Amino acid sequence: MNYEKKYKRLSFEERIIIETLLKENKTKSYIAKQVNRNRSTITKELKLWLLKPTDIYKADLAHWYALENNKIKRTQDKINSHPRLKIFIYRSLLKGTSPELMAGQIKVLYPNDPVMSISYESIYKHIYRFRQSTLGKKLIKLLPYHHHKRRDKRKYGIKKTRIKDQVSIDDRPKYIEERLEAGHLEGDLMIGVAH
Repeated sequence: MNYEKKYKRLSFEERIIIETLLKENKTKSYIAKQVNRNRSTITKELKLWLLKPTDIYKADLAHWYALENNKIKRTQDKINSHPRLKIFIYRSLLKGTSPELMAGQIKVLYPNDPVMSISYESIYKHIYRFRQSTLGKKLIKLLPYHHHKRRDKRKYGIKKTRIKDQVSIDDRPKYIEERLEAGHLEGDLMIGVAH
């Protein structure tokens, strides 16, 4: 039997075949062969819907449920989905660890664990996701460098100017080049965090 190595969700067409063959009282093994799937996939699908002998499998209802369930799983972030990961991140925040350092520590401590694998950007997104909530505000305060909003890296592009009313050095008068007057020395303007 040539089963696909990477798991693929059951299609609507496959569910119709399952429904039809169940009406013909075919076994799970027979159904699995007909849809070219592993028997465990069929068993898992039917366990969800056939709890009593009188229950009937409906392909359209099963497919709709699978699509809706998949949508919910995709909208829930990884940290909320895995308590072990959530506890590690929250404990690290209490210690004052930055998300960048956390992501590095997780890679070192859990190198082969897919659940305990996350980028620092995902940690920031989790923290700032509900920033107006009580928990969100507390999490932001625990960050070593906290802001009310997550800064977008793309905001400061080439066109963005950070010096108000700046004048190009090419526009200075020619007599300044002679350096005969005091005060016409070149210098760099540096703006720091506190301006």
